[in-house]
Amino acid sequence: MADPEYIPADSDPMARRSDPARNLAVVVYILQALSFFVGGITGLVGVIINYVKLDDVRNTWIERHFQWQIRTFWIGLLWTVIGIVTAPLIIGWFILLGISIWIIYRIVKGALALNEGKAPS
Repeated sequence: MADPEYIPADSDPMARRSDPARNLAVVVYILQALSFFVGGITGLVGVIINYVKLDDVRNTWIERHFQWQIRTFWIGLLWTVIGIVTAPLIIGWFILLGISIWIIYRIVKGALALNEGKAPS
């Protein structure tokens, strides 16, 4: 596979919209959003895509999005498991609500940054 084109971090954000690796990040954000409706399996598929293609986006502005998505998945999974385990103690329901809001926030913030041609922050 050909090396991805390097786009410097200080380049024009609109020029970044034509980056082919951007499509992968879009797909993963969509898969993460769909995971709320299909029991998380699409989130797992998304993080697998992130890990498989991470070397292809190394040293590009898309790498930050991949790291953002990977972090969102793992922290979300950890707190979801904690929430499920503690659900009988009532506090688990609050944990699940909180982590759901946090994951939605991360997906929206990352997708908006991607649309603007910027790295999430």
